[in-house]
Amino acid sequence: MKFANPNGLIYFNVMTFLKKILMEKNHPGIQFFKYSLFGGFAFGADIITFFLMAWFFFPALTENDIPVKLFQLEIQPVSDSVRTINFVICSAVAFLVSNMTAYILNVLFVFKAGKHGFWKELGLFYLVSGVSIAIGTAVGALLITQFGLSTTFSYIAKAVAATLINYAGRKFFIFHG
Repeated sequence: MKFANPNGLIYFNVMTFLKKILMEKNHPGIQFFKYSLFGGFAFGADIITFFLMAWFFFPALTENDIPVKLFQLEIQPVSDSVRTINFVICSAVAFLVSNMTAYILNVLFVFKAGKHGFWKELGLFYLVSGVSIAIGTAVGALLITQFGLSTTFSYIAKAVAATLINYAGRKFFIFHG
């Protein structure tokens, strides 16, 4: 799509602009914007995987959880101790799915790969993400067991903690800034 002024002169090509933005990996502002944008896609994969697992396979939802209210889901009530274990299991499965999504999008659009060999890079990516998700999951589990907070609130706390650790680890240790 091109935009032209009244004299018919083309002065802006949207597709060229978008391609340039998507492929730019050096400008810190653009890089952070894309990290946030594509992190949103990975976060979406995490949310969908987590809540489907918590609803269908490892019951971890309460009547107060947002998806239960929003979609009027029928849930299987479980004790807080079972819910905590299932929260951890659902978090682990969602981690595997969302982390691979994040890796692919980070390599394609955000960071420059090649600081390490492929397998080492992928291993470091999962290691940093694993540490961040372990800390976040521990925080979320603590919020359930000690304070009886909703699974949704605990999930959000897990995600915030993981995001903060991941960006620093990926930018400074795994990829070429």
